[in-house]
Amino acid sequence: MPIDDLEESASLEVVNLVLRKISMGEQVFSLAVGEPVFDTPPEIVEAAIQGMKKGMTHYTSSLGIPEVREAIVGKVRRKNGIKCLVDNTMFVSSKMAIYGVFMALNAGARNEILIPDPGYFYREPAILAGLKPVPYPLKDDYSLDMGTIRKLISTRTAGIIINTPSNPTGKVYSRNELTELFKICHDAGIRIISDEAYEDLVYSGSHFSIGSLENEPDAVISIFTLSKSYAMTGWRAGYIVADRTIINRVLKFVEHAFTCFPPFIQYASAFALQNMDTAVKRFREQFLERRDYILARLREIDSFTVNAVDGAFYVFPKFRQKMESKRLANLLLEKENVAILPGSAFGSRGEGHVRISYSGSLESIGAGMDRLEKFMRTI
Repeated sequence: MPIDDLEESASLEVVNLVLRKISMGEQVFSLAVGEPVFDTPPEIVEAAIQGMKKGMTHYTSSLGIPEVREAIVGKVRRKNGIKCLVDNTMFVSSKMAIYGVFMALNAGARNEILIPDPGYFYREPAILAGLKPVPYPLKDDYSLDMGTIRKLISTRTAGIIINTPSNPTGKVYSRNELTELFKICHDAGIRIISDEAYEDLVYSGSHFSIGSLENEPDAVISIFTLSKSYAMTGWRAGYIVADRTIINRVLKFVEHAFTCFPPFIQYASAFALQNMDTAVKRFREQFLERRDYILARLREIDSFTVNAVDGAFYVFPKFRQKMESKRLANLLLEKENVAILPGSAFGSRGEGHVRISYSGSLESIGAGMDRLEKFMRTI
């Protein structure tokens, strides 16, 4: 597919609209973008500075510096129960990892990838990688529909991507669900790509990594990021844990695309993974406070049916108005200067919903909700 035929990122499109309004002197209340309002902890920033002072400003291995790969092994063993070696790891931003892994899976007759509906924006990177995205609908409560997944798997299926905790729904999949999915995929001989970007932001139950079901990385490809847990969105820091075949394929992609990630960022990431669990806990507690607040506010608005939110920092309510979600979002931004994302951006089953982020300050969330409530009562 020509790149001009791809859809732009829905979230970045809203960001650009917001920035345009701000440049015109308008005050905008964003409930759209999935970025922690918190600054990166100063200890992590200082680690990056020390890395630069140590001369970590040159080319390095496309796989990552030894310090960060060893830190990844220690972290996933300790927190995720994933049994791996350094050779099973690679430092790469999670968004780039998704694209690289899709490219790594595009081999032979298996050229389809199952993607969740509603779900994160996996469609475009799949197409860029030469795969055919096949949406698998989630149940009404956003849990996995195993019967549908079984029916969609064919001899053309290369793998399935899952996202828990989920963007946009906030759903956290249980160990039982993931164990059943693992068996289905194992029997069918397909890969599981597990996007665990919000692994530390779980408020109900606990996070379970499907990769922990293996004695060593094999069918499961686990993708992680430091962006949400450590408030490091601008650092583009993340990593893959996978079998050596996948790692070596993604390595080729990185080598020819951009050589390597900055080594001082990797050094700071290693420090974060080894030393900053207290910051992660602090951020989670503050997001929990915001979740409880925004759910209470949304339940006061008759126009919305509010879903349960177990993790991440999004809520995905259904609205009763008879209009497309993109039009509702555009009208809200135009009339009240409040930014949200239309549910249709997350797949056909997202239509009739909107995604609201509660990753900002309590003050901005409160002001945005005041305006949203006023708007919903008038349309």
